Amino acid sequence: MPITRILIANRGEIALRIHRAAHEMGIETVAVHSTADSDAMHVRLADHAVCIGPPPATDSYLNVANIISAAEVAHCDAIHPGYGFLSENAKFAEIVEAHDIAWIGPKPEHIRTMGDKVAAKQTAGELGLPLVPGSDGAVSDPEEAKKIAAEIGYPVIIKAASGGGGRGMKVCESEDKLESLMKQAGSEAKAAFGDDTVYIEKYLGNPRHIEFQVFGDGKGNAIHLGERDCSLQRRHQKVLEEAPSPVISDDERMRMGEVCSKAMRDMGYRGAGTIEFLWEDGEFYFIEMNTRLQVEHPVTEAITGVDLVREQIRVADGKPLSVAQEDLEFTGHAIECRINAEDPFTFAPSPGKVSYYHPAGGMHVRVDSGLYAGYSIPPYYDSMIAKLIVYGRNREGCIMRLRRALEEMVVEGVKTNIPLHQELLRQGDILSGDYSIKWLEEWLAARD
Repeated sequence: MPITRILIANRGEIALRIHRAAHEMGIETVAVHSTADSDAMHVRLADHAVCIGPPPATDSYLNVANIISAAEVAHCDAIHPGYGFLSENAKFAEIVEAHDIAWIGPKPEHIRTMGDKVAAKQTAGELGLPLVPGSDGAVSDPEEAKKIAAEIGYPVIIKAASGGGGRGMKVCESEDKLESLMKQAGSEAKAAFGDDTVYIEKYLGNPRHIEFQVFGDGKGNAIHLGERDCSLQRRHQKVLEEAPSPVISDDERMRMGEVCSKAMRDMGYRGAGTIEFLWEDGEFYFIEMNTRLQVEHPVTEAITGVDLVREQIRVADGKPLSVAQEDLEFTGHAIECRINAEDPFTFAPSPGKVSYYHPAGGMHVRVDSGLYAGYSIPPYYDSMIAKLIVYGRNREGCIMRLRRALEEMVVEGVKTNIPLHQELLRQGDILSGDYSIKWLEEWLAARD
C-alpha cells in the first residue's frame, strides 16, 4: 500500500518542510507537538495534530511510546523523524517498523553502525573511504594509546565513540598529557552519552569541513549530490554553509562523489545520508556519517534541483530514485545562514514573543521557518528559528544577493544573529572563500 498519511516526529522549520513536501505529493500529515508548541506553524498547517506531552523534549519529542501511540491513533502509515531528536535512534526506527509503519529513513542497522564512531570508522575503511590515521577501534589502555600516538605523530585528538557536538573531545600535544586527557574525555563522554569509550586520531591543524550528500534506494542503487562546505562553525555547531565548496575542483567532486556513492551502493544504503570529511592540503579524511537529513540540505537542493524530502518519501515507499547520477547537473552557488534567536555576539539565547516578522524575498531567495508575528519562541529547544537560503549563478552573485536578503529580513521582539551574518559577509576571508573550521572562533576571539 502506498504512503497516504505521514506522522512528522519533529517540530519547527523541518516539520514544516516535511509537511510541504508531503502535501505536494498528495499525502496527509499529522503533527505531533508538546504543549509549548500548540500554536506552532507546523501544527496549524498539518491535516491533524496530536499533543504528545509537556515542554521538555524527553517527555514529548523523545517520548517513543507517545509518538507510536499518536501514529496508531491517527492511522499513520509512515513516520518522518526530520533531524535531531529521534532521527538517528536505531531502536526507535526498529520500533516503528515493528508496528508496520514505514520508517522514512535509513535501515536501523545502518543507523546503529554509523552512530557508533568506532564502528563507523571501521565500516568506512572497509567501504574504501579515506580515513584519518589513528586507532583501529576503541582505546582504553594508556600504554597502547601512547604507542598509537607516537606512530601517527602529535598532536592527536581523543574522541568519544558515541555522541557529538564537541563533547568528549580532547586535543593532546604531547605524551605526558595523554593519559589524563583520555580520562577527561572518557568522563565527559560518560556523563553526556552514557558511554566512556574513546578512540584516537591524528589532529589536523587547519582543515575544512566538507560533506557529501548521498542517497540510496536500499536496493543497491545510490547517487551523490555533490558537496557542501560547512567550515564556518562555532563550538562544532555550523553557522553558515555553502555549496559547492570554494576549494573543491570539479574533478575532486566527481572522484570523491563516486567514492561515496559506491560506498553506499556496497552498503545497500536507503534514504538520505551525509558523509562528512575533514579536508586539508587536497586530502579528504572521513570523520562520520549522518544517517538523516541535514539542516543544510537546501543548498544542495538549490544547486541540483532535487527535492530531498520528496526523495526520502519516495524511497521509503519502495519507489526507485527519481534521478540517475548522469542526469544530475550542478549549477550555480547557494549559501545558507542559520538564523538563531540569540544575541549575535554573546550567543545568549533570546526566546520570547515575535512582535514583527518580515521574511526576505525576491528571486532565488528561500526562507525555511515557522515564524509569524505574535508567535512565542519557547525556551525549551534549539535556538534556530529560520534558515535563509540564497542561490546565485556564481558565488559572487550569491553573496551579493545574500547581503540584500539579510538587510530585508526583519525579526522583532527577540534578538537574532542576523547582524553576525552581515558582519561575516564583510570579511575578506569569507568573500575569498579562504577559511577553515577554526576561522570563526579565532575571528570571534579577536573581536572580544
